[in-house]
Amino acid sequence: MNIVLGVGGGIAAYKSALLLRLFTEAGHQVTVIPTEASTKFVGLATWEALSGHPATNSVFDAVDTVNHVRLGHEADLIVVAPATADLLARAAAGQANDLLTTTLLMAKGPVLFAPAMHTEMWRHAATTANVATLRSRGVHVLDPDVGRLTGPDTGPGRLPEPSAIFAAAMALMGSPGHAVGEAVGVSSEDDVLPADFVGRPARGHSGNGGSRKTGKLLGKRVVITAGGTREPLDPVRFLGNKSSGKQGVALAEAAVDAGADVILIHGHMDVAPPQNVKLHSIQTALELRAATLSAAAGADVVIMAAAVADFRPASVSMGKIKKRDDVADPVISLVRNPDILVEVVAHRSAQNLSQLIVGFAAETGDADCDARSYAEAKLKRKGCDLLVVNEVGPDEDGAERVFGQESNTVEIIALDGAEPVHAAGSKRAVADAVVALVAERLGTS
Repeated sequence: MNIVLGVGGGIAAYKSALLLRLFTEAGHQVTVIPTEASTKFVGLATWEALSGHPATNSVFDAVDTVNHVRLGHEADLIVVAPATADLLARAAAGQANDLLTTTLLMAKGPVLFAPAMHTEMWRHAATTANVATLRSRGVHVLDPDVGRLTGPDTGPGRLPEPSAIFAAAMALMGSPGHAVGEAVGVSSEDDVLPADFVGRPARGHSGNGGSRKTGKLLGKRVVITAGGTREPLDPVRFLGNKSSGKQGVALAEAAVDAGADVILIHGHMDVAPPQNVKLHSIQTALELRAATLSAAAGADVVIMAAAVADFRPASVSMGKIKKRDDVADPVISLVRNPDILVEVVAHRSAQNLSQLIVGFAAETGDADCDARSYAEAKLKRKGCDLLVVNEVGPDEDGAERVFGQESNTVEIIALDGAEPVHAAGSKRAVADAVVALVAERLGTS
């Protein structure tokens, strides 16, 4: 695969050297186009040594090959990392004042931006509008990570880790072995998705070089949520949970292997997302709600495996909350997050959709009731078709039962009173059991 790696002029440019190494070690041919500003952080010699190709940002180099046209035409994928606020603005405006922006205008394949900038710049109305413009044109823009920025600052704006950008790029192309010219992303009017989803190959294509998919969920669109949400308290702290995302990723892999077109909406995960799915990264419960309701509108199956925060802070401090001896400890007020599963069920009813909805319940028992009884009551409240129930917390030996573990034990209970299905073993084995039951319910098994 021919990849163009654009490098913006931010301190995070050094991380792009690691991204370049991931691309080349996967067997891809990479041409690096650094902006002039970026060479103040990483020099041309580094890019040429790591890529094995000349690196330039001048439209007047290699004029005989019409470089500013050729690079965009020949690229199977263009990745811009870091994408600074300036680069996003110039791309959104369609400027063509250097080799990178002219190449972006000539791109025939997918384009992926990985932003990196200070929090105020990322949240500025101009940047928000520029990102929205790019996404509306089918350009894929990742959300930045939350973490330490230049100097003492922290917050959203950190460049995603090179491994995460690499995974998103490979998912966009279907797989490292994606064939040149194979269809990618939206393929027809009935295949429309929100523009900020990172795409997998179009229907009828897979990551194994374009062979026709088969399986018991062939032709079905499956939306899966995974990982944990994080609700910010201040630029440093957040309310989160122990979810690793392993079960959600296993479900996505099982659904893909069953032939489905899969959209994976994920929060924080300790594992890399799978290939051959559409990816959408979120941080908070409200972001998850918006992404899920949008994607669920065209889905045959919705599987809600994410660990969603029930509450979020009523207000978020713009500065780090200080621990001081001369003032009282802060009191943090919480407000309830929306019940996304209930809303997905209500949307199905309102739109009269033929759709199977699967919820997940991480339950604990107490003196009043056991975990199974709480789960059955939850199933009735939520109104989903199936509820996958696992009891969380430490076992009798003090070990964590579910979160972060490689195995799981669940009961799948049904709203219609069908006999519960028990599944145990690796999280992939549990995922296979869930997918098998989904197919049975759809009549496609």
